[in-house]
This record gives sequence, structure tokens and C-alpha cells, in this order.
Amino acid sequence: MITMKKGLIKWFSGMTIGALLLTTAGCGGGAAPAANSGSQGGEAAKIGVISYLTGGGAAYGQAIKEGLDLAAGEINAQGKLKVELIYEDSRGEKTEAINAANKLINKDNVVGIIGPTLSGEMFAAGPIADQAGVPIMGTSTTAEGIPALGNFVFRNALPEFLAVPQAVEKAISTYNLKKVAVMYSNNNDWAVSGYKTIESTLKKNGVEIVATETFADKDTDYSAQLTKIAALKPDAVMVSSLYQEASLVLKKAREIGITVPFVGTNGFNSPELIKIAGAAADGAIVASPWFPGKQDDKVQKFIADYKAKYNNKIPDQFAAQSYDALYMFASALEKAGSTTDRQKLRDSIANIKDFQGVTGKFAFDEKREPVMNATVLIIKDGQFTELK
Repeated sequence: MITMKKGLIKWFSGMTIGALLLTTAGCGGGAAPAANSGSQGGEAAKIGVISYLTGGGAAYGQAIKEGLDLAAGEINAQGKLKVELIYEDSRGEKTEAINAANKLINKDNVVGIIGPTLSGEMFAAGPIADQAGVPIMGTSTTAEGIPALGNFVFRNALPEFLAVPQAVEKAISTYNLKKVAVMYSNNNDWAVSGYKTIESTLKKNGVEIVATETFADKDTDYSAQLTKIAALKPDAVMVSSLYQEASLVLKKAREIGITVPFVGTNGFNSPELIKIAGAAADGAIVASPWFPGKQDDKVQKFIADYKAKYNNKIPDQFAAQSYDALYMFASALEKAGSTTDRQKLRDSIANIKDFQGVTGKFAFDEKREPVMNATVLIIKDGQFTELK
């Protein structure tokens, strides 16, 4: 999930388009299947899903799958439209995301794709879908530059450049922050993008950055970085990483006596952060368009239905956003009047306005970026609650 340099984007695009051409040779070039005359009572709309289902970040992908499966069951039960979800596991790897996109587009002939989970995967797979004329929507891809990949690329995830400043500025005003330390994963596209947003927001608000420490995805020892930070006595620590690394950072920080608030990027939004970090997660701050404590009938019904289906489990942001995404696809397919016409689906998605989902009121702007609000949350006693 990173703001990539133009040259690198071109490299990815060239690589992925080349892979597409090789895959489609001898099979019609991956053209869309013939359009169905209508969606009512006809064949099911085949929607591909590229999700991070196994590996270190599988909790994100599993939540996405649960949200999609719940929505699919409801949509099919309503009888207006039939949807068939075809899942491919990316394992959090760009190459796997590329392979999944090629398979879904050219073998399964899906009308559209939901996913991939990580922004880095979308930077790899998005150009393939765009080149093939297949609408693709990320439900958790928050790095800057995602929709810029092409006219068929969408996201309903609030980008970091909108969400992170809200969390950082709320923390600054709540705790009167003057100096902070920053940590981020420097081999993760999305985490680097989040770091840049944190840095620019702090500078804009006149907050001194006393230390910037880096690490890599899958690192497990953060003692050296946190020992340096502890000696500088910052008012807060800002972290851009996925939940696996963030939870270990929090545990080690509390262990060595760092008690100040931690502000995180979108990776902090998973309940897995609390599960792994335990009490050390208390005081962590993050902005999210999803807040299960919201007193809204649609939100509370979704939570009740989700808990009933998944053994009393409370849905997280990733489940909520994927649930909304499938309903957006279903609404767009109905308006398009076809379960197979990719261009009509793309145009119908682009025209979504005033969609009321469990994450709130939603629309796409002219750049296919989401227009939606966020709530700044803080973890207290093992629960996400609104920071007021």
C-alpha cells in the first residue's frame, strides 16, 4: 500500500500486462463474455475475489471473506439477483495476486473482482484488470494512488491520506502532543505510504519528530528501535504497519516502560491487534469508517446477523467494508441490467451516489475515490471505542 514512483508503476504495469497477454494467447484475449439480457432470474453474476486467506495477515482476508459470504447469502435470498463468489487466495503476495487476476478474468470469466487485500497486491493486479476491462474494487487498499491505476480500478476503503490525518490530529489535540517518534515497515508498500502521511500531518501541525525508526514485515524483535525511542521520551509514538508487527511493537513498548499513546494506520483496525497485544493495546488510536458502537439500525442488524453466522464474532472494519462492497456490486449489476457486461458494471459502479451501507453514507468521486466519513477510535479495556 505505497505511493509508488511513476517508473515503478510503469514497470509493474508492463510486467502485469505482459503476463496477461501470455495468459490470454489462444483464448480470445480475455474479452468479456457475451452480455446477458438482464439480471432478473438469469444466470448468476460471477464475481471474483482475491483475498489474503493464508499467511501472517490472514485475519484481514478471513474477515473480508466473512463479510462477503454474509452479503452473498442475503442478496441471493432476496431473489432479485444471483451472485456467485469465486475465491482465490493471494497469500499476501503480489505474484499470487497477479496469477489470481489472470485466472479469474480469463478462465472464470468473472464480471468483476473484489480485492486484493493489500495495496501492494493491487498495484500488481489492478493494471491487469484495467487492461482487460474488468472492474476491480479494493475493500482494504488504502495507499495513495490506487484508483489512478486505471478507469476500472475502485476502492471503498477510506484512503490513508484522508483517515490518518484525522487520527493524528485528534491525538495532537487530545494529548497536546509536542514531540513524537515514528515507526514504520519499510518493505511494505502501504506502510510506507502511511508513514509519509503521518510525517506530513505532523509537520503541518508543528509537531517535532524526535525519531524515525524502521523495520520489516515479519520482524519479531523491536527492542533496539523502542529502546532508542524510550530514551527520547516522546509524547506519543506513531506506527504504520500491519497488525502482526504493530501488536509486537505495542507489547515490547509497554514491557520496557513506554506508556504514551500509540497512533496507528489502518492496520490497527483488526481485532487481532487486541488479541495478540492484550492489555498492551490499550491506548492505541486509529481512524476508521466502521464503528460497531454506532447507534444505527442498519449497523446493529449487520452485527447481529454476523454474530449469528460466525459464532458470536463481532465484525471488524474489513468485514464491514467487504459486506458493503458486494451490495454495491449487486446494486450496480441491477442498474446495469446484465450479469456479464463488464463495461456496464464499471459505469454503474462509477455512478454510485448516496449509497447507505453499514460503514455509513458512501459515494465515488470523479477519481473513483470514496467519499465517506471516519471515526477516531481508541482501544480501552480491550475494546474499540470512540475517542472524544
